[in-house]
Amino acid sequence: MRPLRDFPQEARSAIRGVLCDIDDTLTTAGKLTAAAYSGIELLQRAGLRVIPITGRPAGWCDHIARMWPVDGVVGENGAFYFRYDHNRRVMERRFVDDAAARARHRESLTRIAAEILEAVPGAAIAADQYYREADLAIDYCEDVDRLPPEAVERIAALMQHHGLTAKVSSIHVNGWFGNYDKLTTTKRMMRECLAVDLDAERAAYMFVGDSPNDAPMFAYFPHAVGVANVRDFHGRLAHVPAYVAERRGGDGFREVVDFLLAGM
Repeated sequence: MRPLRDFPQEARSAIRGVLCDIDDTLTTAGKLTAAAYSGIELLQRAGLRVIPITGRPAGWCDHIARMWPVDGVVGENGAFYFRYDHNRRVMERRFVDDAAARARHRESLTRIAAEILEAVPGAAIAADQYYREADLAIDYCEDVDRLPPEAVERIAALMQHHGLTAKVSSIHVNGWFGNYDKLTTTKRMMRECLAVDLDAERAAYMFVGDSPNDAPMFAYFPHAVGVANVRDFHGRLAHVPAYVAERRGGDGFREVVDFLLAGM
């Protein structure tokens, strides 16, 4: 990972949008700071598209798509995208699985969650599980004492044993039925909503993240950036970002915003 200051000026001036994780990328110690939030607004005012790509639940993403200065949101690690059309006052919701499939999966996820909690002392169902449509989130450090890496790996292994795709974020282990991820649904949203073929235009978009569930995005985007706490996952990232900020969390995100806008 190269320092952010090594980001080429020619590439910086060509960026047309910023995609970003939320937890520990936009937030700092679990809080969305004024500096990070205003950074999103500054990007939009500069004419750049902004799309959070998060593991957070549908209930949160409805609010984000509707009320934040963003062009849409991909949630639950790619289970859906939401986009609010302010002119028509309509929320566009596109799920990978239909409602019937999601209902069947939730029944299975409830049984799998019970097995995980019995097998991994100290783990808990994430507090935001009530607002989820498609995945299971097991908390390993947000509202519980931080579990050791081997316990986190055990949670992921149990999910995989039951046929789930499992991804580790900075706070949860998320599991779901299906092969989608943050990247597949991001590409779909960009194509369907913004008429952007990311395969052809990926160099015009920056992704900012911090943890293992961002690895597909780090691998895909040549101009991916990690906030400084991405280093906490050294050795556990399948792919690392090309660049890294000096600061952590929301301060690192704002560092990226200021750097990007200064070069436009």
